[in-house]
Amino acid sequence: MAAKKILVMGTRNRKKLGELIDLLEPQGFELRTLADYPNSLEVEETGTTFTENAALKATQQARAIGEWVLGEDSGLAVDFLKGAPGVYSARFSGDGATDASNNQLLLEKLKGVPLDKRTAHYVCHATLSDPAGNIVAEAEDYCRGRILETAAGSGGFGYDPLFEVIECHQTFGELSPAVKSVLSHRSRAIRALVPKIIALMK
Repeated sequence: MAAKKILVMGTRNRKKLGELIDLLEPQGFELRTLADYPNSLEVEETGTTFTENAALKATQQARAIGEWVLGEDSGLAVDFLKGAPGVYSARFSGDGATDASNNQLLLEKLKGVPLDKRTAHYVCHATLSDPAGNIVAEAEDYCRGRILETAAGSGGFGYDPLFEVIECHQTFGELSPAVKSVLSHRSRAIRALVPKIIALMK
């Protein structure tokens, strides 16, 4: 029996493996996270784009642990705010930012802006690095919606309770995990990479 191929997701959060496990384990892959590697790094996200940050995460971790690493960077871009918070989504409200403080600041910046002008999209850039730290595949995808005036739902994280998928008439905070996994920017970007991962690693 052939040895399983190991792919490390560039996160310490095992929950983020969910859909990837379903897509890759039947193909003979073993999915791990950085939590499985004591020598993994705390990568500084110094890039000015999602592409640059995803590349930093994938290549630096791959060289540190000597495995194939899938790194991704994602965030929210609001049209009225000229693409902000963008790469600063997680730290939008400054040092010590929390989901609650970020959401509060977003609502303050959009105060009085009518619903039809509150369009936004989530973006995710995913990058695959070989164990030597070379980028061998990339994908980027989006989920479009708008920012509501009040939060709805308690699911998800980040800006999810404010981000409404217009066709669904629900926020990411209200949608079931199964529906969100089909629609989300992260799922779309990673699904686009799966055929490349299988071809490259086999």
